[in-house]
Amino acid sequence: MEELPQFPDWLPPPVQDGYGFEPVSPLISTDLQGGGTIQRRRYRSTPTNGNLTWTYFDDLQAQSFMAWVQEIIKDGQLWFEINLKTPEGYFPYKCQFREMYEGPTLMGAKYWSFSVPVRLYRRPVISGGWALYYPEALRYMDIIDRAVNQEWPNSQYQTFMDVFDYGVNQEWPAP
Repeated sequence: MEELPQFPDWLPPPVQDGYGFEPVSPLISTDLQGGGTIQRRRYRSTPTNGNLTWTYFDDLQAQSFMAWVQEIIKDGQLWFEINLKTPEGYFPYKCQFREMYEGPTLMGAKYWSFSVPVRLYRRPVISGGWALYYPEALRYMDIIDRAVNQEWPNSQYQTFMDVFDYGVNQEWPAP
């Protein structure tokens, strides 16, 4: 399987102010003769559409973005991976341009803005049965995270893990 091109880490990420996503409906409905309708799920995994905007602080960043789009993702034809903030968290998502970007648009004296409609390969929804089997864990996830990472002291095994590793790897005879 071919590895996806990555959005360049030396370029600023998309502006997060005001961007949103719109999932493609996974439902299909059939009209009945009596006037009612039946709805059913057509797909389990559907893409999500959205708009991303980038602001670049100098000409070199704007040129780099345009060159990356043209040469690496073939003017938006290829899927690529980019880190995005969604309700699921800040994660890499498989993404593709739906159309060519708008821009560069000069903002002020030296900033450049680009805007593009994109398609995320999947909806940014937590999966794995959490809502079905562990709804309370979802409800209290922030409390659990805070307790595990801030309130609980380090385990004694974590504290002395380097000594344990040394003892196992250096002092025990090899079989």
